[in-house]
Amino acid sequence: MDFETIKNYLEKLEKSGEEDESSKIHKLPLRFFDPFIIHGLRVDLIEPGRVLCSINVPPRLLNTANTLHGGAIASLVDLVGSAVIYTVGAPSTGVSVEINVSYLDAALADEEIEIEGKALRVGKSLAVVSVELRKKASGKIVAQGRHTKYLPVSSKL
Repeated sequence: MDFETIKNYLEKLEKSGEEDESSKIHKLPLRFFDPFIIHGLRVDLIEPGRVLCSINVPPRLLNTANTLHGGAIASLVDLVGSAVIYTVGAPSTGVSVEINVSYLDAALADEEIEIEGKALRVGKSLAVVSVELRKKASGKIVAQGRHTKYLPVSSKL
């Protein structure tokens, strides 16, 4: 594939006279991304060090193969993983240091999946959680993730 085709794919150049795509993007509200990903998520269980959620895969989160997009899965690992850190009493979560996701199976539109986050370690400055996405009907694993976050150290002043 030639470089210009790749460039056009990534930039999604619009040749029509419609409103420029970038101006639409800049009008989106701040932090719109998190609600876009988790809209429809249900919390089924929450306890210290563990959060269990479920969601029916919405069409807005599908990729070109009509399966749950890998980026959406990574975002769910991030968001649910961060929520788990709060369950052990952390006053806030900081920035992600690392997110690792292994994609093991596909989830289809309207398929119910459960997302289980577990705290592996929450220390003074780092927290590590695991997040697993499973098909609710069969228990088959869709993806496994591990999320490491820096925890802001509170001032002693």
